[in-house]
Amino acid sequence: MKLEIRDTPGQLVAALKPISDLGGNIKSVIHERDPFNDTGFLDVRILLEMPEGKIRTLTDSLKSQGVNILRINEERFLIRKSVILIGHLLHTDLSDTVDKIDSTGFAEVGELAMIMPSINEPTSAKMTIISENLGNLEEAMNILKDIAEDKKILVIEPLEEF
Repeated sequence: MKLEIRDTPGQLVAALKPISDLGGNIKSVIHERDPFNDTGFLDVRILLEMPEGKIRTLTDSLKSQGVNILRINEERFLIRKSVILIGHLLHTDLSDTVDKIDSTGFAEVGELAMIMPSINEPTSAKMTIISENLGNLEEAMNILKDIAEDKKILVIEPLEEF
């Protein structure tokens, strides 16, 4: 398991505690501080054994603490990109948009948060797409842009480069 935790005192212990609480066995922990990384987050690699059926509970617990899960077993979602969508998202079937990205097999919508001011007003949403590599992420973004153009939805991308 590879995690990204806030670089503040107590965060590593807080990330390890749910593993123990759920009956997991921690075999090793590698806590890396990258001197070139100025984001305020640290990478932590944990080799562990968990009882069957407890992984979902563990991931939910870690996410509720603000811990980013970058990899579990062979699942690698190392690259994320968040965009803002503005338009009539529900009237144009937002679940269809999510399904088209998820069905690619190389990217998926990892997070979605929406604000609806009123039923006839445009809705805004923050959508985070995750993928294994930048090429696949950009392909998923192209799919999203095509869908957004068809549905007359504005996509606002971040300014930072990957």
